[in-house]
Amino acid sequence: MDARHKAGHDVDGMRAFAKTSPGYREALDRVREWTRARFALGDDTAILVAEVACAVPGCPPLETVVAFWSDERRHHTKIFKPVAEVVEDDLPPRWLKGSLAVPDDFECTCC
Repeated sequence: MDARHKAGHDVDGMRAFAKTSPGYREALDRVREWTRARFALGDDTAILVAEVACAVPGCPPLETVVAFWSDERRHHTKIFKPVAEVVEDDLPPRWLKGSLAVPDDFECTCC
């Protein structure tokens, strides 16, 4: 991996400024609202949506991470594509909500 990729300046031909564009923020908001609706989360429920670069071999260069807190537990999932490409059907079905809960000692570098 070269220094530009590492610094986040160029990932798979996408420039870093894309993360500051209105379209990027709209994509984050869209995934956040789909998550809220899919899992019947209240307006006060914290939902994190982030696009992260992955340097692990075999991992897509950009992936979308979704985390939310419900019933005093953190829930977590990854979608293996950039946030701008995520569609509503990429989210897990509602009935999988329980399996998205992570243990209290779960550590993740993405969220």
